[in-house]
Amino acid sequence: MTKKTRRNLFFICLILFLLIAPSLILYSQGYRFDFETKRISQTGGLFIKAVPKQAEIYLNDEPEKKTDFFFGSTLVENLLPKKYKIEVKKEGYTPWYKTLQVKEREVAEAKNIILFKENLDIETLATRIKSFWLSPDQKKIVLLEEGKPSSPPSLSPNESSVKEGQETDWSLKLYEPDKKVKSHLMEKGDIYLKDPDLLNLEFSEDSKEVFLEIGVQERIEYFSIDLKESPPTLARVEPPTPGPENALTYTGDDDNLYYLTIFGYLFKNQDKLTPERFPIKPETSYTLKVLDGRIFLQEKETLFVFNPDSASFEKIFEPVKDFKLSPDSKKLLIFSDYEIWVLFLEDELPEKKAGDKVFLVRLSGKIGNCFWIDSHYLVFTSGNRIKISEIDERNRVNTVEAKETKNPEILWSENNKRLYILSEGNFSFLDLLF
Repeated sequence: MTKKTRRNLFFICLILFLLIAPSLILYSQGYRFDFETKRISQTGGLFIKAVPKQAEIYLNDEPEKKTDFFFGSTLVENLLPKKYKIEVKKEGYTPWYKTLQVKEREVAEAKNIILFKENLDIETLATRIKSFWLSPDQKKIVLLEEGKPSSPPSLSPNESSVKEGQETDWSLKLYEPDKKVKSHLMEKGDIYLKDPDLLNLEFSEDSKEVFLEIGVQERIEYFSIDLKESPPTLARVEPPTPGPENALTYTGDDDNLYYLTIFGYLFKNQDKLTPERFPIKPETSYTLKVLDGRIFLQEKETLFVFNPDSASFEKIFEPVKDFKLSPDSKKLLIFSDYEIWVLFLEDELPEKKAGDKVFLVRLSGKIGNCFWIDSHYLVFTSGNRIKISEIDERNRVNTVEAKETKNPEILWSENNKRLYILSEGNFSFLDLLF
């Protein structure tokens, strides 16, 4: 090879290096040419975490990858900055959809995804159930079971066994989910009074005793069932101790008692927390709740929170049917008859700030009750439907219809991750999570 040829090859390689090297450097730093915008842009990414694991990820209807076996997550890198239609799916499960914006040098996250089974199996635990109560430790459920008429009449084939105004037998059963055992507690005949009617039932704070409020003609009697005994023992007890003097509403435990007086002052034990009186409206219901140290007051359908800095109640929402604190104590679920909202009590980076209110859904069917499944998903009833919803409102809110049954009453047990359902006398449960 001549000297001239070597020189020419050297200059050719130098020119190629000068042309290619910047492109390689830019590529290694995440820059790509965007043919849609006709410009060079720095890429971003998308982090996805889903349950169950090894779910399939689709971007813009094209298969991308699967979440890993160990953590159920995956990182999709080198994505041009734009909106992506994301689908997370797995056979036998309801898919999750969302359109998210990927920005330059940022990773968009969707890390709280739950795929629910398409066909949830409902298991019946008992029939002829009128009502049920879950203990504070969530290890016991008391069932109110209706029986046959006290004095059954002679019936024709088309007549109901219970006629209007006729007294029926009833009994209380104890169901222990961990043991999968249903046992007898008491029956109507154990109370030696004429036509006793169960008005109310409450567990003790330690879940070891059940208190009964029994209506007998025009008076009220009180009983307790000691669950520590085997078999449980029924005993007449004194009426419950009334609340603090002049208390309009109160709540608390053995250590701290919070109460709002009829004069509009908030107390904690003997300490007055509000120097200025809260305006009490006549013939209006008030409910005081203390959740993770925060004091909430519900005035009919208006919700207030106590601000310790100003030592006063501040209005935060209306209308309110009920409200519940999330398991991570950072969010407040608020629902009315037809709408569900989430109020953020603390910053939740990168999207939410304390005080942000997120509207989730508006429903045509009346909401019966609503519960947190975890800190990112809710379960609720709407008319005859049981639905599950995420709280991530970006682009769209994914909602799943879990079951349809007549007039369902539901209760979520955090202890065993089960949804208990009462419908048409049938007491059942669904395992929503796996």
